[in-house]
Amino acid sequence: DAALVAAAGHDVVTVAGHADSFKITTAPDLDRARALVASRRPAAPRIGIGTDVHGFGGEGTLWLAGLEWPGEQALSGHSDGDAVAHAIVDALLSAAGLGDIGTHFGTDRPEFSGAHAEAFLSHTVRLVEDAGWRVGNVSVQVQANRPRFAARRVEAEDVLSRALGGAPVSVSATTTDGLGFTGRTEGVAAFATALVVPL
Repeated sequence: DAALVAAAGHDVVTVAGHADSFKITTAPDLDRARALVASRRPAAPRIGIGTDVHGFGGEGTLWLAGLEWPGEQALSGHSDGDAVAHAIVDALLSAAGLGDIGTHFGTDRPEFSGAHAEAFLSHTVRLVEDAGWRVGNVSVQVQANRPRFAARRVEAEDVLSRALGGAPVSVSATTTDGLGFTGRTEGVAAFATALVVPL
């Protein structure tokens, strides 16, 4: 086209463009265009699932869902044994594609020995944000005969939400009708689902 314009005696002028603004002529051109569009498509929200289990038998008082439960037997674990917080951590790491709690909070991390929910959750939020995500919301279910959550459920949700930078958290609790280790009051199980969205 430029040669025809020049042959007709006109000046040819070029305008700077962008390398991504190319002509689609062949099949490889179309493949290249599709790859460019796919790489710029906003990431969809992602969901992760986490679970944690701890048996009773730790020292001190019980810590669960970020709360201290005076008069209740403690859970055993490297940290405070907070199965609720640990299940949330696993769910968030899973949703963000960052592995699991053992990858980031293993027994080789002495700074988390005896740590409570706030330390685990706030560190997890930083990991998730560094990976380009923010916490959308979290839902967690506790399976245990004790402690009884009904009177402190809202308090637990508030504490967990603050530790997650304000993301909504819902907590529910149930027993297992005497079945399994939780039914025999040997420990606590927690199951969490977390949603992360792109920053």
